[in-house]
Amino acid sequence: MKRYLIIIIFAIAPFDVLGANFLDVSINEICWMGTEISANDEWIELYNNTNNTINLEGWVLKSEDDSPEINLTGAINPYGYYLMERTDDNTVPYISADVIYKGGLSNSGESLKLYDNSGNLIDEADCKDGWPEGDNAKKLTMERTDDSNWQTSQNTNGTPKAKNSQKEINAETITPNNLEQITDMPIIREETETTYPGGILFNEILPSPEGKDDTEEWIEIFNQNNFEVSLYNWKIKDNEGKTTEYIFDSESKISPLGYLVLKRPKTKIILNNDIDNLVLINPINEIIDSVSYEKAPQGKSYNRVSSNWIWSKSLTPGSKNIIVNEEKSTDSLNKTLDKKEFESSNNDNKTAEIKEKLMPYVSNKFSFLIAFLTALFSAVIIIFLKKSLSKREDI
Repeated sequence: MKRYLIIIIFAIAPFDVLGANFLDVSINEICWMGTEISANDEWIELYNNTNNTINLEGWVLKSEDDSPEINLTGAINPYGYYLMERTDDNTVPYISADVIYKGGLSNSGESLKLYDNSGNLIDEADCKDGWPEGDNAKKLTMERTDDSNWQTSQNTNGTPKAKNSQKEINAETITPNNLEQITDMPIIREETETTYPGGILFNEILPSPEGKDDTEEWIEIFNQNNFEVSLYNWKIKDNEGKTTEYIFDSESKISPLGYLVLKRPKTKIILNNDIDNLVLINPINEIIDSVSYEKAPQGKSYNRVSSNWIWSKSLTPGSKNIIVNEEKSTDSLNKTLDKKEFESSNNDNKTAEIKEKLMPYVSNKFSFLIAFLTALFSAVIIIFLKKSLSKREDI
C-alpha cells in the first residue's frame, strides 16, 4: 500500500525544472575597498562554474544586514562572469555592468550569501569578522582561488569579468619553516600551463545587411581586458544550419578594450536570418561566450547592451554600440505634435470664449454711444431753433 501511495504522489506532483546546485555559481571577486577614483566604486563578480547558461531571474545576493541586497536579472553564460556595480555603470570603466545596486560594503567585513529563485543557498562569503584578503591602501580586490579560498589580487582594481590573477611563488623562498603553509599553493616553474583570459565577448553582429549577405555580413567581438589578447587557435562555432567553424590564425590579436570585426568572406560563417547560435571557444575548449537570435530584421545589427541584446539601425562595427530607440522617438514626436494641436485647439477655444464674453459688453457700449450722439445732435438743433425764433421776435 505504501509503495502505491508513493507512486501516486509522484504521478500527481508537478515536474519543476531542477534548480542550480551548490557552487554552480560562485562569488568570485569582491571589490570591497572601492577604487583609486572613489571608495564608493565597489563591485562584486559572480562566476558560472558549469557548461550551461544559468537563468538568474529571481536570484538574490545579500549581506547579513540586508545592505546591500541585490536582485539579479538576466543570465550568466557557461564559464562566464556576471558583474554587479554599485550606484551606476561608471564604477568599472569600459566594462558594462550586468546589474546596478545600492548599498555599500563595510570595510570591516560582511557576510554575503547567494540564493537562487527557490531560496536555495548557492554560495556564501562569510567575512563578517573581517575581509580575509584585499588591500584597501593599494586598492587590490579579494579574489576566489581554485580551491575556494581567497587571495589578494595581483592587479590594481582587480580583474572584473576576467580570469582572476595568478599568485606567483618563488621556489627559492621555500624553507622547512614555511613549507607546511604553502603546500597547497601553486609553485611557478619554468614550464607552466597556458592560461586564457575571459572577457572576450560577442558585441555586435549583422546577419541581414541591406546589401549582399555573402559580402556584408559581419561579427564583432570585444576585449573587456586592459591588456592585449592573442586569439591564436580560438574559434567561433556556428551551431545552426550548415555548421561552420572559424579558427583564428597566429596573427589574430585584439587590443586592450578593443574591437575586432570579422567579415563573412574571411570566416565563411553564414549568419541565418531566421535563427542562429554562435559560440566563442578558447584553445582548451572552454566556452567563453555565446549569442543566439531569431528573425533578424534587414539592415539592423544585434547589439550587446549590458546582459541584454537589442536590434538597432545604428551600425557601429569597430566602435562602441549606439542604440537609438526609434519607436520611442516616434512616440515622443507624436506626443509633442498632439500636445501642440491640443494647445492650439485650447487657444482657439479660449479666444472664442473671450469673444462671447465681450460681445454683450461691446454691444451695450455701441448702443450707448449711438444714443449719446443722437441726444447731442437733438440738443444742437433745439438750441439752433430757439436762437432763430428769438431773432424773429426782435424784428
